[in-house]
Amino acid sequence: MEGKPLTQQLGPIGRLGLFTASHFRAVAAVWVLIAIGLGFFAPRVERALSGAGWEASGSASSQARQIVNRDFGGSSSYALEVVVHSRSLNASSPAFARVLASVEHTLAASKDVRGVYAPLAGRTISADGHTAIVTAGAGSNPNAMVAAAGTLKSRLSADARAGVEVHLTGAAGMWSDFNEANRSAMLRSEVFSWPVTLAILLLAFGSLVAAGLPLMLTLLGLLAAAGSLYLGTLIAPISIWAMNFALMFALALGIDYALFIVNRFRGARFGSHLSPSEAAGITMDTAGKAVLFSGLTVLVSLSAVMLVESPAFRSMSLGIMLAVIFVLAATLTLLPAVLARLGDRVDRYALPWVHSGEHRSVRFAAWGQRLWKTPLRFGLPALAALIVLASGVLTLRTAMPSIKVVPSSAGSRIGYEQVQAAFGPGATGPLQVVAPSAESSAVAATLKAQPGIAAVSAPQLAGGHVLYSAIPAADPSSPRVGALIDQLSRSLPRGSLIGGAVAEDHALQSALSARTPLVIGVVLALGFILLLIALQTPALAAVGVLTNLLASGAAFGVAKWVFQDGVLHSLLGFTPQGFLDAWGPVFFFAMIFAISMDYTVFLLSSAKEHWETEGDARAAMVGGVAHSGRVIFAAAAVMVAVFFTFALSGPLPPKEMGIILGVAVLLDAALVRLLLLPVALRLLGSSAWYLPSFMRRLLPAVHFGHGQAAAAPSAAAPAYPVRPQAEPVEVA
Repeated sequence: MEGKPLTQQLGPIGRLGLFTASHFRAVAAVWVLIAIGLGFFAPRVERALSGAGWEASGSASSQARQIVNRDFGGSSSYALEVVVHSRSLNASSPAFARVLASVEHTLAASKDVRGVYAPLAGRTISADGHTAIVTAGAGSNPNAMVAAAGTLKSRLSADARAGVEVHLTGAAGMWSDFNEANRSAMLRSEVFSWPVTLAILLLAFGSLVAAGLPLMLTLLGLLAAAGSLYLGTLIAPISIWAMNFALMFALALGIDYALFIVNRFRGARFGSHLSPSEAAGITMDTAGKAVLFSGLTVLVSLSAVMLVESPAFRSMSLGIMLAVIFVLAATLTLLPAVLARLGDRVDRYALPWVHSGEHRSVRFAAWGQRLWKTPLRFGLPALAALIVLASGVLTLRTAMPSIKVVPSSAGSRIGYEQVQAAFGPGATGPLQVVAPSAESSAVAATLKAQPGIAAVSAPQLAGGHVLYSAIPAADPSSPRVGALIDQLSRSLPRGSLIGGAVAEDHALQSALSARTPLVIGVVLALGFILLLIALQTPALAAVGVLTNLLASGAAFGVAKWVFQDGVLHSLLGFTPQGFLDAWGPVFFFAMIFAISMDYTVFLLSSAKEHWETEGDARAAMVGGVAHSGRVIFAAAAVMVAVFFTFALSGPLPPKEMGIILGVAVLLDAALVRLLLLPVALRLLGSSAWYLPSFMRRLLPAVHFGHGQAAAAPSAAAPAYPVRPQAEPVEVA
């Protein structure tokens, strides 16, 4: 091997790294063109992204909305509802009437409004006359109606007069306030988290120049992803949350990958006779492979979310995947080119205590030795703690978000509460029942026979359909309303459809509940397959997947404790809903699993590299911890700091995201990757690396040690021990 040219010693990723390192100008030019080309569209993305999409595609409720919009003047779930309220005046007073007229005029001037419906006594004017509702039919799709609500809010507020309040509510108003509050919360959290991130990066990398490399990857990934998302909006609506999550993952993976690559480059470059380009090639031949498999596992985990048939979920997954693809591509091409160009300058402006080229951590090596000596002393308590935390999942309840996710100062929430106070708790969540005209009598009889319905409107006939509005007796977020919708679905005549915002939420929640086991199963199965290909050992692939599942379960157990039971709600500043938002188990699980697989690949690929070169189980475990522990610890510290900033600001959904993801990363790094996984390597011993002969024939050969692809396994370093020997475990 020593006599062969370096290109013959390197695998495909190593050769790619050597090529890009030797052609810095060409690689940089390509990425400049990508950044300029897609970055040109990036500033337009925020206005182009949609604020709706929280529905189950093709559901009966979405079909009902389409019929109501077409045949009944747009009075569907996304019609605009404006609440006019006064404590001292009533609807018959001249001042109140002038405000009503002004509101109607403002609504009629909007191009997205199909028709304006004045308040009616006994229906949309309260019994005491102090509250009235003006309705504007939806003249556009849900995304456009949410955007229209955002535009009209300030104009409608200007229609208010002394003693008379005006608030835009309904589904469009609520989603507008929801998205606006979340956007503000994300911006505040980012402003706070960036200085923290930079400080941790400086400590982790040890030099200002090296600490800037993750930011380069992050900015490139974000620019390219934002531009791509804008172009995607020209084809189909994409949720505004896609950009928010893309930002987080671009930052998280940019840090992870840069830490791993830069740390390895230093080890290959300093203290050796290699040129910077050669060091970059060898770095990519080892750490680059781990990054590639890590990126693939992230993409696989997120692609499983596509199984949920909802525009919002699919577009959010798409946004993150685009950011991952661009960050991964930049890591595999631009980063080695920049490292080769920097050479020794990668440690420029270094901290005084930083040792150039220090790849193996003495402290993490000592920790690995301690775990090898007494694995059960540390492993059993960690396992017990995770199981106890994960047990909370057994009693976890989920539901679509209530009005409590909107800040109490938001107009949609104020109007919502005013409607409930004036018309009853179910008035904010009417059910719209659409049926063939011939079934009008049967539908009316069924609705009036239901004890959970407080009132039924007079029928409206149009386009061969009849429309009834049924007011539930309970609050829209009550489980009783969901049970009512299910009961009506079974008892209404054939051809009947149940619509309305509450019915659409219920349909999405049902779709999420039905798809959650499938999504989790697909993520676990594909994760196992990718780990099996990367590590060439079914035992470690299974251990990696199961420990990821355990860490995810523990994070959701903590989420149940905080958000369902309301523990710490005063400290975190939110009103408990009594459940976790329904998208959490599907979406956050995929995100947690993706991040966890990052750390799994980093640790086990490093251990596999030592196994391939030394053939010793102890050297593999201790070496894996020593060479990857500091990277995992630093990357986790950054992500925990970033995620927890979201838990301290803004409305409820960002808090859920921040707590769940922050706790997951903390538990995964501290108790799983740096404790349970090394303990598993210790307990399995040499058998951890056993690959059955039939799998060896089926799987492509993947090696993480430099030059291993071209070298045959030696007797001293058996890649696949035929008869693994168990090693004694010392129990302290």
